[in-house]
Amino acid sequence: MAATFDYLTDVRPYKTSWRVQVKTLHAWRQYTANTGETLEVAFSDENGKKIHCLVRKDLVSKYANMLTVGDWVFIETFSLNYAGGSFRPTSHLYKMSFVNETSVIPSPSVSDSNYLTLVTFQKIQSGELNPTMLVEHLLHLVVTCSNLSHSFFSSSSPEMGVVENQKILLEKKLGGWIAITFILGNETLEKLGSIGVSANFMLYLRNVFHMEPVEASNVYYLWMGLTNFAPLLGALISDAYIGRFKTIAYASLFSILGLMTVTLTACLPQLHPPPCNNPHPDECDDPNKLQLGILFLGLGFLSIGSGGIRPCSIPFGVDQFDQRTEQGLKGVASFFNWYYLTLTMVLIFSHTVVVYLQTVSWVIGFSIPTSLMACAVVLFFVGMRFYVYVKPEGSVFSGIARVIVAARKKRDLKISLVDDGTEEYYEPPVKPGVLSKLPLTDQFKFLDKAAVILDGDLTSEGVPANKWRLCSVQEVEEVKCLIRVVPVWSAGIISIVAMTTQATFMVFQATKMDRHMGPHFEIPAASITVISYITIGIWVPIYEHLLVPFLWRMRKFRVTLLQRMGIGIVFASLSMFTAGFVEGVRRTRATEMTQMSVFWLALPLILMGLCESFNFIGLIEFFNSQFPEHMRSIANSLFPLSFAAANYLSSLLVTTVHKVSGTKDHPDWLNKDLDRGKLDYFYYLIAVLGVVNLVYFWYCAHRYQYKAGSQIEDFNEEKSLLDIEPNQRHDQSPS
Repeated sequence: MAATFDYLTDVRPYKTSWRVQVKTLHAWRQYTANTGETLEVAFSDENGKKIHCLVRKDLVSKYANMLTVGDWVFIETFSLNYAGGSFRPTSHLYKMSFVNETSVIPSPSVSDSNYLTLVTFQKIQSGELNPTMLVEHLLHLVVTCSNLSHSFFSSSSPEMGVVENQKILLEKKLGGWIAITFILGNETLEKLGSIGVSANFMLYLRNVFHMEPVEASNVYYLWMGLTNFAPLLGALISDAYIGRFKTIAYASLFSILGLMTVTLTACLPQLHPPPCNNPHPDECDDPNKLQLGILFLGLGFLSIGSGGIRPCSIPFGVDQFDQRTEQGLKGVASFFNWYYLTLTMVLIFSHTVVVYLQTVSWVIGFSIPTSLMACAVVLFFVGMRFYVYVKPEGSVFSGIARVIVAARKKRDLKISLVDDGTEEYYEPPVKPGVLSKLPLTDQFKFLDKAAVILDGDLTSEGVPANKWRLCSVQEVEEVKCLIRVVPVWSAGIISIVAMTTQATFMVFQATKMDRHMGPHFEIPAASITVISYITIGIWVPIYEHLLVPFLWRMRKFRVTLLQRMGIGIVFASLSMFTAGFVEGVRRTRATEMTQMSVFWLALPLILMGLCESFNFIGLIEFFNSQFPEHMRSIANSLFPLSFAAANYLSSLLVTTVHKVSGTKDHPDWLNKDLDRGKLDYFYYLIAVLGVVNLVYFWYCAHRYQYKAGSQIEDFNEEKSLLDIEPNQRHDQSPS
């Protein structure tokens, strides 16, 4: 008989195909707010080894009648997790959990023993017994001892309903919309500060620091590249070391320090070149090394601040809701809506009111964003006592590195191209906090070697002997998700190049055009880009609430994420072709000594707004949908990383075109005098690159394989936020 089933001492979490013969010692229903009503069972095998089993809410009706106290059964195919918490029904290292494929078959009786040691109630009260093992001595302890002193139930991560409810009542005082109010307030004011400086920064470099357009654009591109690359490092530091709260807190201090430094360059005469009334800033004094050094120092502080705030603000907001409840999921969805609504409002306000104030006075125009950032820092710290603080659980980057190293160590291993069962893969239950279990796929088979179990890879407890030699199927598939996304990610860079080019050079174009609205008001040059944001604000609701439902009703057709991104790439190329045409007309009018209305720029800006509505929003949704939930830090870092790559590529294009497009007799395309240059040719160049990029994107999209996976509903198997002690939840808050 020993050959037909496994003993409970032998089961390990690296597979689910176990078969055990056990006796049902006790069964009880347990209700918690985050899992609903589950069935909890204590089993024992013939050797007296006991194990706790969980039957999740959607399987209770299927298995409840099969588990009668006192009966012996065979149980086949189940998952195993580590039995967390200080209070556990049994002393077994693992906890059994039924899955959809679990089979329960009646078994002949092996023994009438209840496999329990009967003890007196006095021994329980005196503390002679181990109080953390709740079904080792007296089964009715679960029911009859709920009135014992609080010290008996005073440890962390309890499994029993009484203590769970106490934790829920404590948890309700933290997080939620009270905390979100402070987080959104901080985020909004921080964005007003950072965008308020960057929106008109090209003209600041041109008019105050007397830089040529090419030089100013390169400074801007390099700064934006660093600013958008830094979130990747911020996500790594946050996830692996100090957590989101501390990351945002430290980054906020760097942001305000950077804003103060940049503001000082406008306030103090010693920190910028002397004013020059010459209509050609190129003929004015250049900034000295000290002035440039202070300016770049301030920009560096701002980049560090953005690197910590951007990847953490959204996840920290999500942390304030318990996503294992319907109310928490609705809260997260509402938080995203409010986040992007406030971001749009900030963009419009920064490119209108703040930019206008900067045309009046750079000191006032920079002092206001700095003051708003100071308010953001104060508001963020005021809400400290309301936040939920989640302890950092390590970065996914280390898991990615382990998969690559393990696959390389087993590079000589031969595996079949199709999983035919000849290889045994390491597939333990997913880790706490992982909601999507990824199945093994046929792409990138060389990585599958990292999950193949060889002799010596597992310890006697069924865990990897060397994590750099054996990884789980889940970890392997997570790396595949990243590899699959990279080509699509790279195809979005050219569209961002088009956007950044317009954001920089259109400001210079606007200075050469008629910007009057009426006889007394002149639109600030940098405010013209607000047309793109207004387009986004108008088009997105029309697309979501009118166009999408209409296409579904009429044609049963839905636009996929990749199709949406492809449409955005088309609009980016159209925008650059249109911008080139407008610039050609403007330059012709300039030679005739007539000014062209600045509103001619509205057409390429509207097209660019449509590009952002399709491509950029599609990219964000694509990244977040194609990664498991716990890899959202990478997903939220890839989008700003696209901007970093686009800014560096833009800088390379500007520098190259500036050097090679001019001759002794003909000025270069990006001449400091736009009327003598050929800016329209530069726009056409980017438009052609966009067409080539569209072909590349089509190839990547055609070969792309969407992520597969099923949502795990058994939240009780995973480590809930409620299972973390208050001192653990607040480990990141200042003492």
